[in-house]
Amino acid sequence: MKSAKQTRAAAAVLGAVIVVGSAVAPATANDGKPGNDGEAGTGETSKHVLLLSVDGLHQKDLDWYVGAHPQSAMATLVNHGTSYTHAQTPVPSDSFPGMVGQFTGGNPGTTGIYYDDTFNRSLLPAGTNDCKNTAPGTEVALTEAADKNPLALDAGQGLTGLPSSIMNMTGQPGSLLNPAALPVDPATCKPVYPHQYLKVNTVFEIAKSAGLTTAWSDKHPAYEILNGPSGKGVDDLFTPEINSQAPAPFTGDWTQDNAATQQYDGFKVQAVLNEIDGKDHSGTKTAAVPAIFGMNFQSVSTAQKLPTSDGLTGGYLPGGTAPGPLLSKALDYVDAAVGKMESALSSAGHAKDTTIILSAKHGQSPTDPNQLIRVPDSAIIDGLNTAWKAGHPASADLVAFSTDDDIMQLWLSDHSQAAAKFAKDYLTSHAATGNDINSATRTVATSGLSTVYAGSDVADYFGTKTSDPRYPDILGIARTGVVYTGGKAKIAEHGGASADDRDVPLVIAGPHDEKPRTVTSAVETTQIAPTILKTLGLDPRKLQAVQIEGTQTLPRH
Repeated sequence: MKSAKQTRAAAAVLGAVIVVGSAVAPATANDGKPGNDGEAGTGETSKHVLLLSVDGLHQKDLDWYVGAHPQSAMATLVNHGTSYTHAQTPVPSDSFPGMVGQFTGGNPGTTGIYYDDTFNRSLLPAGTNDCKNTAPGTEVALTEAADKNPLALDAGQGLTGLPSSIMNMTGQPGSLLNPAALPVDPATCKPVYPHQYLKVNTVFEIAKSAGLTTAWSDKHPAYEILNGPSGKGVDDLFTPEINSQAPAPFTGDWTQDNAATQQYDGFKVQAVLNEIDGKDHSGTKTAAVPAIFGMNFQSVSTAQKLPTSDGLTGGYLPGGTAPGPLLSKALDYVDAAVGKMESALSSAGHAKDTTIILSAKHGQSPTDPNQLIRVPDSAIIDGLNTAWKAGHPASADLVAFSTDDDIMQLWLSDHSQAAAKFAKDYLTSHAATGNDINSATRTVATSGLSTVYAGSDVADYFGTKTSDPRYPDILGIARTGVVYTGGKAKIAEHGGASADDRDVPLVIAGPHDEKPRTVTSAVETTQIAPTILKTLGLDPRKLQAVQIEGTQTLPRH
């Protein structure tokens, strides 16, 4: 679900060799006018775009579900829309860069968003007051750690009667972030809010500038990053904290039990239903139906990651060809929610002027439980630091910060090419010990990594400059199935570069689409952003990431 929250939390990785630079190949963006032959929105525009991100959902999951449930709501979308069967997320395939990519059109090197929890070599630590005499370099935690109260579903707003009162949560969650938990800009000596950290504008800002209404629902107040640099892109942003304490009979946060996750997702589903009905997310105030709105589902993701929950086995059946019982139940839940939205649009008279987009921020790896190898990351980081200090006894630990899901990103205390090479050489020459799905001991060569990029090669991979203070010194791509965790509480993760992490569905169902269409050419989820604007009759070229990367709208054939 998220990266490490402590400086020495170890790194995660994922196995697949990928092309250097994950951005869509530069090309000339279309002119943004509805009706361009062969482009999404051909001859038509919609008044509304409803985007649904089902985190963890793979293309093969959607294929399986539609085949097994031909009368389902998701089958309806597929049978009345365009399916992009070879769509991929950015790398890293984490929620933050994934969602930011869908709403900006940019990959991490362009947006500056490499994960939800990263390190910045130029900013100052949270809480800094003496900005002239403080050394730069700090964690940037755009997670629940930034909330005023991370344990509260309302993130510290102070609502009584939670969780039933959560619909009264503010639609301006920036007010729920703790300034003392945010990194500090050395130039202004002020906290840097998520929207200020984003380098490029968003579709919400373009829509707002055209006088349109916007809304979105997601899992942390830090998703106020979607407001864009202006800080004003989303009119109604509903962000109940998913990592808060779930109520009895659940224990832990909302992700620790799939039934709890479904209850949590239900709050966001209700928000969307209220918005379709011409209200704000709370359902208490009249508001225009948003031009851009939607939500993020977590139920499929937790069903893929939990070994067991609610008396059911999580993940996939051996071989990874079909979901297990818990995941099947979660897919049913999501499908029922999509059906409610489709019915609400029809009842409100908006089925004829709304385009629905179904996709995912990320996939999940591995889908075959037989490939799982859980590797304790702390041993790898400790070994690397010990090796470094053997030759540099007066030095600090080499690893200043790391993220660990199933990708390895290390920020080093020594930002030199020589130090990066040292780290790469260590990682690629040492084995690591973990355990498989049956808890049997397994050993993996080269720290579980298939490829390691170091120093300037990482900058090249992301298409950024070596002067960029945000990119990691080490980027490790691990073999499919390697999950960096010290326990046995998860059987899958995301963040990496394998097919299981990146191959997500992408379906666009317009109000006048009557027959299914399939596009088999490779596309990226970053292309959703310019396509949203074109569908609304707006110019995709107003997106700064489109200008930088040449991100194209999605083709219709």
